[in-house]
Amino acid sequence: MLSPQKSLDNLKLYFKMVCMYINRLIEKTLKDSTKTFPAVLVTGPRQSGKTTLVKRILGDKYNYVSLDELDVRAFAIEDPRGFLERYQVPLIIDEIQNVPQLLSYIKSGIDKDRKPGQWILTGSQQFPMMRNVGESLAGRVAVLTLYPFSLSEMNKNLRPKLTDAVSFVNSLINAKAIAKKSLSPGRWLLQGGYPELFVNKKISRKLWFSSYVQTYIDRDVRGNIRTANLNEFERFLRLLAARTGQELNYSTLSREIGVTVPTIKSWVSFLEASSIIYLLYPYYKNFGKRVIKSPKCYFMDTGFVSYLVGLQNEDHLLQGPMGGILFETACVTQFIKRFSAFLDPCGLYFWRSVDGLEVDLLVETVKGVFPIEIKLSSTISTQHISSLKSWLALSGHKARKGLIVSCSKQLGLIRRDISNCHFSLL
Repeated sequence: MLSPQKSLDNLKLYFKMVCMYINRLIEKTLKDSTKTFPAVLVTGPRQSGKTTLVKRILGDKYNYVSLDELDVRAFAIEDPRGFLERYQVPLIIDEIQNVPQLLSYIKSGIDKDRKPGQWILTGSQQFPMMRNVGESLAGRVAVLTLYPFSLSEMNKNLRPKLTDAVSFVNSLINAKAIAKKSLSPGRWLLQGGYPELFVNKKISRKLWFSSYVQTYIDRDVRGNIRTANLNEFERFLRLLAARTGQELNYSTLSREIGVTVPTIKSWVSFLEASSIIYLLYPYYKNFGKRVIKSPKCYFMDTGFVSYLVGLQNEDHLLQGPMGGILFETACVTQFIKRFSAFLDPCGLYFWRSVDGLEVDLLVETVKGVFPIEIKLSSTISTQHISSLKSWLALSGHKARKGLIVSCSKQLGLIRRDISNCHFSLL
């Protein structure tokens, strides 16, 4: 029996963990998925909070086992049937990518009993695992992606009723006040959204990201590319980070790294599958052209980019040449994170005219296309809305009202069909 002091210490630790938990946008989608599918896979980049999420939302109703523990992993590999007999459903299996062969046995269990919500799986997205999921659990599993914290999660301003793109963008267009509490632009961009860095202020940002890169390469990359290319892959990662928000040029990267174009394409695909980057394709009326034209590459976390390119502090970031593109990266990824969490089927694109005008983000919905420009500025001028004006003039009936996301606190209409929104509302 625990002593009174030990019991008190455990209680304090429990309440500390409860208080530290940050609510996530994806919580409702996760709960809904367990009512429909026999299995749910929560995937995403390492350290994005997958284990914490499933334990917090579902842990009191589920058994739990982690395949990160060497003895447990060995048991699952050597005797998968015995493993699944010992750990009964409903069951959370953490780090399923460590023993992907379990998926075929889980499939057999589901085929015998298709009761919803029996299996909750978590794992970092990797090609072999996702291929096994597709082959073994097709039609039986809901696949959800959890990214590092969005700004609305860090600000504790989730607005969970805004579950679709139309209502969310309209809320930004019609906003009357900025968020009551928000990170400064510099801190937001430099720190990024990885939960451990946000929650634990004592962690060295530089040491954490250095360890993250090494762990990512050792655990995720090493088994999927030739060992001889590991150094080149890290150079590629840093070069690509310096090009966040720019169109991908595979040939240029190939020349600078000294590897073939097919190798560069395979590495980009690997980063995309790992949810480290997102490829944003150009908008064309001809849908076929959207697929074949070069996409823009956005890193899903600006803190990671800041580390990779060597940005040291907020002033260094905001006053340097990458300030604007990092702000654009952060804002674009907020839309991606929100729409992914609520499984909204809208299309996201960018647009560039033949004479060089560009709109940073188009949100294509069933009710039309919302054009969005992103500016790291506290003052909005007529120059900032020129691309939006061109898009609205050219697109005709497809266009919805235009939006600028900026650091300006002057919310509302700039002209009758274009509004400004403060970034804190994302």
